[in-house]
Amino acid sequence: MKKWLRRIRAAIGMGLIWAAAWLGAGLILLAIVGLHAADVPFPLFFGLLGFLAGAVFSGVLGVLGRKRRFDQMSFPRFAGWGALGGALLAGAFAVLAAPDVQFLVVGPVLAIAGAISATGTLALARKANAGELRGGGGEAGMVGRGSDEVRELPGGGG
Repeated sequence: MKKWLRRIRAAIGMGLIWAAAWLGAGLILLAIVGLHAADVPFPLFFGLLGFLAGAVFSGVLGVLGRKRRFDQMSFPRFAGWGALGGALLAGAFAVLAAPDVQFLVVGPVLAIAGAISATGTLALARKANAGELRGGGGEAGMVGRGSDEVRELPGGGG
């Protein structure tokens, strides 16, 4: 049960990080096209899509990247997994939410956005991992930790 809760928490965390990045992209688009260009404000819509894409990518990463450290993963592989997550989200979106939206239009856009986001995620993870390794963490940076491993938070909180 703890394993599933940890995976769900990781998916939510990844979703929130991607939502923040995609919300920023929506703000840039909003500044370019103006406030009244769409029915739904671009930042909110992009933030929602970013959250969903990040959660889907977390699932893809959990399946395809388990038991590997971030320094063992390549940027092209991570980008491919991000593109796969974006394509899966686009497929679900095209089938469930908006059947009239064509997958061939939405799919490539979300796949490219997913690949870019995944590459940024790996870059941030490697940067954070390098800081942890200087501190002496032996197995820091594992994507899928074993169920017996506990990570303590700074400050000693339970």
